[in-house]
Amino acid sequence: MNTHAQSEAQPGPQSDSAAPPRRIVLTGFMGSGKSTVGPLLAAHLGWSFLDVDDVIEAEAGVTIAELFARHGEPWFRERERATIARLCDGGALVLALGGGAIEHDGTRALLLTVPGTLLIHLEVELATTLVRCRGTEHTRPILADQANLVSRYARRLPLYRTAHVTIPVDALTPDAAVDAILQAARLG
Repeated sequence: MNTHAQSEAQPGPQSDSAAPPRRIVLTGFMGSGKSTVGPLLAAHLGWSFLDVDDVIEAEAGVTIAELFARHGEPWFRERERATIARLCDGGALVLALGGGAIEHDGTRALLLTVPGTLLIHLEVELATTLVRCRGTEHTRPILADQANLVSRYARRLPLYRTAHVTIPVDALTPDAAVDAILQAARLG
């Protein structure tokens, strides 16, 4: 379980860049609010919003689950990394990652080093994930496998925390999360 308590945004590695970001990338476990907060943040900034999973599905013409079944996770993670790299070429973008993208070493390294990119971890306790994702078990079968869910959360949490900034969002409304991101990005 998460014992990393924070009351406000905490900087991670390389978060002290003087130039404002040209793109903000949101990472975090399922239920952290990436797909809810991302469009609100983009609208506030007048930027575009993209969800990497949506982009991959649109380009492939099949679901992420089908890609996993056909090609396996290593193939999918490489395609995901290539898609993220291509999307990080532009600016004025808020990008939401799939929860597992952070596990790929190449994706993580890319997001931490591409100039103009601010990687923000929206951190939630596992209990918050369970509350927020209740009723989505049909699209998120991992929720039914508690042991695997706990293991996945524990494995990913330290990787998420390598982000430039971590913002605990358990008690934040989506608008308050946007405000916290804007402050951390020095855009608010």
